[in-house]
Amino acid sequence: MTRFRKVALVCLVVIPIVAGGFVVQDRSALTGSRLFDQVLSIISDRFVDSVDVGTLYEKAARGLIAELKDPYADLYTPKQLEAFNTTTGGFYAGIGMQIEPQEGFIVVAKVYPNTPAIEANILPGDRIVGVDSASTRGWKTDQVSAKLKGAPGTKVSAKFSRPGAQEFSVNFTRRVIHIPAVPYAIMLENKTAYIPVTGFNETAAEEVAQQMQRLTGEGARSVVLDLRGNPGGFLDGAIAMTNIFLGKGKEVVTVRGRGDPPITRVTEAPALAPAVPLVILTDAYSASASEIVAGALQDHDRALIVGTTSFGKGLVQGMYRLDGGYAIKLTTAKWYTPSGRSIQKERKLTDDGQFVEVHPDSLESDSARKARPKYKSDGGRIVFGGGAITPDVFVPYDTLTTPEQKLARALVSKQQESYLAIYELAFELKSKVKPDFTVTPEMREELYQRLQKRGVTVDHKEFEAGSRYIDRTLDQRIATLAFGDSTAKRREAKEDVQLRKALELLGKGATQKDLLALAGSATPSPSGRRPEK
Repeated sequence: MTRFRKVALVCLVVIPIVAGGFVVQDRSALTGSRLFDQVLSIISDRFVDSVDVGTLYEKAARGLIAELKDPYADLYTPKQLEAFNTTTGGFYAGIGMQIEPQEGFIVVAKVYPNTPAIEANILPGDRIVGVDSASTRGWKTDQVSAKLKGAPGTKVSAKFSRPGAQEFSVNFTRRVIHIPAVPYAIMLENKTAYIPVTGFNETAAEEVAQQMQRLTGEGARSVVLDLRGNPGGFLDGAIAMTNIFLGKGKEVVTVRGRGDPPITRVTEAPALAPAVPLVILTDAYSASASEIVAGALQDHDRALIVGTTSFGKGLVQGMYRLDGGYAIKLTTAKWYTPSGRSIQKERKLTDDGQFVEVHPDSLESDSARKARPKYKSDGGRIVFGGGAITPDVFVPYDTLTTPEQKLARALVSKQQESYLAIYELAFELKSKVKPDFTVTPEMREELYQRLQKRGVTVDHKEFEAGSRYIDRTLDQRIATLAFGDSTAKRREAKEDVQLRKALELLGKGATQKDLLALAGSATPSPSGRRPEK
């Protein structure tokens, strides 16, 4: 019983008029309960086909949750809850794939080395069409992931489809798989440590700290922390990572829920790198824990944020156990940055059940910024609330030319076939190239022929007109397979306009204060005018 409800009951005798309002509310709830029971009883007794009452109750519960319009709410069956606990408990195993939704299918996006998936020759682009005896049609990514993960040593069967081949099944034995949050870290120009972070698992902060120590030992004088594409993870990992750059006792995040006192989390140890100039890269896929780190360091003037606005997930979910082994996951609170900002971005439910942004393009415009609530950083800089982390320096991704866009659309129309053609060519070339290789016209022509054989019909003139896009794509795939992620990133760095901007600013600013000053005067906003100060 909530504190408010207790007070209401105590006041029943003293203020009968107010109490009457609560009586009406209770009667309304009672009427609704009777209505539901009557409908359920008639359906159970009279519907032309027999139905399982337990199934009806579960469907009704799911319908109730759906009506909340909460994209993160869900009802877990006992089996789903067991899989969820196994996955989030830190002791889990799987087969070593990163998966994502594409055009109604769950597709393998990446296969990790030294895993059951790589040993079974699973390729990026393969579609997962079944797990054990169940079809994955209509499943969400987390449903497929939960079925593939489990206790070490247990078995799971998955069915795949691949263009040009019959569907095939693989029987996997799950193994403990540790996918590092920091796949690599390298030294770039101006003695800048570049550290990409792909997620916030239980070792993410420790991995960043280790790479920081290694690179500063090699002479690094500044840091780029790349949180682009990072979907988040453990809250404690976000606190610990913030603590690497921010001293003890600094506020990181405050959580406010309905009827509960606010909970504020602060840094608990001396900072490993309290003064090194720091740039954080963000984009529309930086979410949750990524936004906690970026928001806290931005509010404390400890980092310069470069890139595009983040995803905008400022909500907290709670898991509540129910009778019969079920559980409900529900959004129960919002979190706020140290300056008091909520970064939750407004989204709505579409007719096909997808949650989309209400104002997807307006967050980067001057007019939209003026309409958003303004807050102050520790040093008095304006930072924006009302949706996502807004970068201090807005830098969009490099825009494709019109011919390149046309070619990209043609390849995306047969995405799986295109991906496999590029992957197979890169795989054949990986043992034939040197670290300083360049993509030749012959390589490009060979890819064109392979695309044609796979049914990806592209006019040859259009293909050549988009040659820069093809060359960059082939370059990255070959370099990654031949020499690894770190070498591929060194090659790609010259084309990464957001990283180039970060390096440019770090080359001009010797301190964090210098960086913040440069951001306020050197970078135009998307409209061509300087950001409002």
